[in-house]
Amino acid sequence: MPGHPELVGEYRLAENTSMREPEAETTSDSNVKKNKNQRRSVRPLAALWPYLMRYRGRVVVALISLVAAAAVTLTLPLAIRRMIDFGFEADNTGFIDRYFGMLVLVAAALAAASSFRYYFVTWIGERIVADVRRDVFAHVTSLDTAFFDQARSGEVISRLTADTTQVKAAVGASASIALRNLVLCIGAIAMMFVTSPRLTGLVLLAIPFIVLPLIAFGRSVRRKSRLAQDTLAEATAFATEAIGAVRTLQAFTNEQFANRRFGTDVDRAFEAARSSVAARAGLTAFAIFIVFSSVVAVLWIGAQDVLAGNLSAGTLSQFVLYSVFAAGALGALSQVWGEVSQAAGATERLTELLATPAYITAPENPIDLPVPTTGAIAMEDVSFSYPTLPDAPVLHDIDLTIEPGETLAIVGPSGSGKSTIFSLLMRGYDPLSGTIKIDGVSLQQTDPLELRRQIAIVPQDTVIFADTAMENIRFGRPDATDEEVRKAAELALADDFIRTMSNGYHSVIGERGVTLSGGQRQRMAIARAILKDAPVLLLDEATSALDAESETLVQTALERLMENRTTLVIAHRLATVLKADRIIVLDKGRIVETGNHRSLVASDGLYARLARMQFESGARALSDLDLKAAE
Repeated sequence: MPGHPELVGEYRLAENTSMREPEAETTSDSNVKKNKNQRRSVRPLAALWPYLMRYRGRVVVALISLVAAAAVTLTLPLAIRRMIDFGFEADNTGFIDRYFGMLVLVAAALAAASSFRYYFVTWIGERIVADVRRDVFAHVTSLDTAFFDQARSGEVISRLTADTTQVKAAVGASASIALRNLVLCIGAIAMMFVTSPRLTGLVLLAIPFIVLPLIAFGRSVRRKSRLAQDTLAEATAFATEAIGAVRTLQAFTNEQFANRRFGTDVDRAFEAARSSVAARAGLTAFAIFIVFSSVVAVLWIGAQDVLAGNLSAGTLSQFVLYSVFAAGALGALSQVWGEVSQAAGATERLTELLATPAYITAPENPIDLPVPTTGAIAMEDVSFSYPTLPDAPVLHDIDLTIEPGETLAIVGPSGSGKSTIFSLLMRGYDPLSGTIKIDGVSLQQTDPLELRRQIAIVPQDTVIFADTAMENIRFGRPDATDEEVRKAAELALADDFIRTMSNGYHSVIGERGVTLSGGQRQRMAIARAILKDAPVLLLDEATSALDAESETLVQTALERLMENRTTLVIAHRLATVLKADRIIVLDKGRIVETGNHRSLVASDGLYARLARMQFESGARALSDLDLKAAE
């Protein structure tokens, strides 16, 4: 089968790039070594080039504005030189007035060019990051189930938020500053050479002593920045899990444990960030000292030339100003370099996520399912093991045929492979061997999106979003009208309780449906499935956690939903499968029995034992209630 054995190895990417919690501090060090070659440069930022090219027009305007601002700035030393050499003579008072008037115009031009540069560069940065966020989210939601078996959702969210924010800061404001100072530095050095080739040569001799240490410092900054981002992601991942399960956390009175755990993660993230900031501070201090020391040395040499009559005072002033411009630009670049290095680390993490392959994809020439799809299902010699546990097979040689409109119940002990069959039918995974077909079309030959449009599912744990009741039901079919949503709710017996809410269908339901009972959540899930109106229906323990009254309501809604659909039902409660056309019994990944309730009980096999245990436990419960009532 394509991809399954290799998938185990390919998803090691997640492990090597901190997509799982490190077992010890040495894991981060190992990750650093594994990615050492990539972090020697800002090369990961090249991944943003395709995004940049989407906005060529604005990039051109930004570059023109940037060059214009730098060019205007570079005219100032020329004006200063002419004033010093020619403007302080008694008969040149008009010259001074004209020069100062021109300087006001220069300032206006500089202000306009700088404004355009800042706006367009910042706009491009914001737009690129928005595009990256959209693409990362779209890619993550397209990845198959095996990826999420290993990835931590908090880690993914950290990359989607914190890392993209880091990229935004660099690509926006930092990129604007960096480009401006780069152009200014190059222009200043060129003008220095025009002003005094001899003094410029002395300055250029010092450049290797400036640049080489900066590169060495930059590597350290990138390494420490990546480590800081990884440790922060770990803290975010734990916080996401803890907050998502806060009721369970409080029920076990584990608040202090969670606080200590999160506090430790935050302290580690702080220490990593402090180390990164210290490296950047050292880089900035070194750059400023060495650059300005070089300027002072050249200025002393130039002063000797003025005293010897080899250079005019105005020319030296012009050279000094260009030197200050170049030195200031280099100093700013060294500071921005640390931010760009951080952005390179963040971009690397994002591109790693974007590069994670999706194995469940549409073939090059997908075969369409028949229209309308009848829901005939065939599993032929299907075997499967999860990618994370390749040596622990879950299904063995499953052969199963389900006729259109048939209701098939799947029962068996926990871990027997019932939910795995649902995952394979939804093509969350591909089988290790064998074939699964719907209406004669192999699932691997059709588009997964088209396949899933033909399947509705009512899960055991219903996902409710922090949105209105209307939008939660409309999740089943986003293009449904309000009237269609209300009709689905009525059929699911959810209309009555929705109308009693403060704002009816427009009432906002709490995150994960905390304001609803279990039965109400299940009826919302049934309403979604009714709205989707798919020919194949999967019911995964839809009534397992409900009280008797809620179960009756939900069961009534389910019977309406199951009409004229191919239905597969997973249930531990055997009472919910008595009306099934056929029952299969799974044990250790194999089909061990097939029949209806009556025939399976008569055969006195596994199904009969499960039935006896349930009915005996139910009888004991009723007996206990009678005793309590008698007391």
